[in-house]
Amino acid sequence: MPDLSFRVESAEVTPFAMTPLLGFGLRVINASPDETIHNVVLRCQIRIEVTRRRYRRLEEERLKDLFGEPSRWGQTLKPMLWTHASMVVPGFSSEILTELPVACTYDFNLAATKYFYALEEGEVPLEFLFSGSVFYQRAEGPLQVAPISWSQEAKFRLPVTTWQRLMETYYPNQAWLQLRRDVFDRLYQYKVNQGIPTWEEAIERILPRMEATPV
Repeated sequence: MPDLSFRVESAEVTPFAMTPLLGFGLRVINASPDETIHNVVLRCQIRIEVTRRRYRRLEEERLKDLFGEPSRWGQTLKPMLWTHASMVVPGFSSEILTELPVACTYDFNLAATKYFYALEEGEVPLEFLFSGSVFYQRAEGPLQVAPISWSQEAKFRLPVTTWQRLMETYYPNQAWLQLRRDVFDRLYQYKVNQGIPTWEEAIERILPRMEATPV
């Protein structure tokens, strides 16, 4: 039975995709060279190991929305599920370097987006947990299928600048904010009544009143 292992070696922005996409360079190694791997149906859970890095003061301020006051981080800072990804690894014998596509989002209602946005520099410690099925053949034997061991995982430190470059590529100088329908209707009516041409100007008119209000 194939003895597969996995190593994440790189991360690059995928240009011109329908949605923001990171391509992780994934090396798959088979420790049994006498077997031909026809393909691997691969599933991957990606987690953010938030305790495996230090945070600057501004990052701590931004992360209060997720983890509360830094004095409580000993209890609140836990590994976070970021996303799931899947792919079909093409055939190989001993090893192959392929690309694992991971769709990303700029939705600030999601904890992962808030986390990435809060970081100024450094790296994001990631853990990849693999599962799936491998289709293989020995010499002239029949085609066989075997599960990938649940113990298979890989670590990777994603540069914060890579995520920033991804979002700047797909949303240059922009951010997305989702509102409840009734709140949107009120903001829209304010924009229309005041004859304001853009959403940015409408919010910029409101912000000074909020900033002037004592906390």
